[in-house]
Amino acid sequence: MKKILLNYLIYYKKSVFLFTVASIVFFVIFFLYNLPLESVGYAVLICTTLFLIFLIIDFNSFYKKHKKLVELHNKIIYDLKELPTPENLIEERYAELITLLYREKSDVISKSDNEKSAMIDYYTLWAHQIKTPISAMRLLLREEIIDKNKISAELFKIEQYVEMVLSYLRMTSKSTDFMFNKYDLDKIIKQAVKKYAFQFIQKKIKLDYKEVKCKIITDEKWLLFVLEQILSNALKYTLKGSISIYMIGNKNLVIEDTGIGIEKEDLPRIFEKGFTGYNGRVYKKSTGIGLYLSKKILTKLSHTIKVESEFGKGTRIIIGLDSIDLKYE
Repeated sequence: MKKILLNYLIYYKKSVFLFTVASIVFFVIFFLYNLPLESVGYAVLICTTLFLIFLIIDFNSFYKKHKKLVELHNKIIYDLKELPTPENLIEERYAELITLLYREKSDVISKSDNEKSAMIDYYTLWAHQIKTPISAMRLLLREEIIDKNKISAELFKIEQYVEMVLSYLRMTSKSTDFMFNKYDLDKIIKQAVKKYAFQFIQKKIKLDYKEVKCKIITDEKWLLFVLEQILSNALKYTLKGSISIYMIGNKNLVIEDTGIGIEKEDLPRIFEKGFTGYNGRVYKKSTGIGLYLSKKILTKLSHTIKVESEFGKGTRIIIGLDSIDLKYE
């Protein structure tokens, strides 16, 4: 109570000081004119009494408002309904500021909760997915004759999942490590193809690659990651036939496969995080994060991506590499 009273008096110190100065001025003027001091005393006493009554009433209101704010200290987390009604323009502005900050805080908390929930969902799915190659490796190691090729294939899957989760973390962080430069696109494509060479041989999938002979401005590491994801998906869902890589138009890179294709109703949602669609549900090979990351990365690189597909006949991925806005000399 003493602390509140002290703060109240400090807050209204100007009014108290002004009243004191006014009383002294009254006394001095009445004294200089030889007027009866008793008259001044009575006037000052009445004014002081009224002033003290006003202070008591006003302090009581101040104390109640303070008490209510203290009680709201924990409740304000949920809503601002019980916030005291502003009594003047300054308090109204403070109330508006509190409301604005509260809304921004709520938005930040909501966004953080959504991101946390999405991350938990992804890691739960990721943990289930990575268990499959681990279990397969454990079974292969129990066999009398160990097939190194099969073990290498399962180990490759584990490496892919690890790369995916690291890329997911880097991409969802506030800062990224983009390094733009002029690159030979064929060199980037060849790196991606080389990584999946064993899968092409193992699945007996033909690669029809025509050198694009093109230089682009991009980030080599992140574009390579996108090409690897697209090739990985093409190999996953191509049971027989071929995968073609070629250029059309003005720097539009095409990766086309003769795989199982994508359902028409799934096409508009394939870039959504966590969406696996019909293929993911049936073949249980999708985490629903590869194309989401690819789209996000290409957008940040100022590239574009478009998917054309017919269920049962194959898929065509078109990456637009001529849409970058950066100037390079």
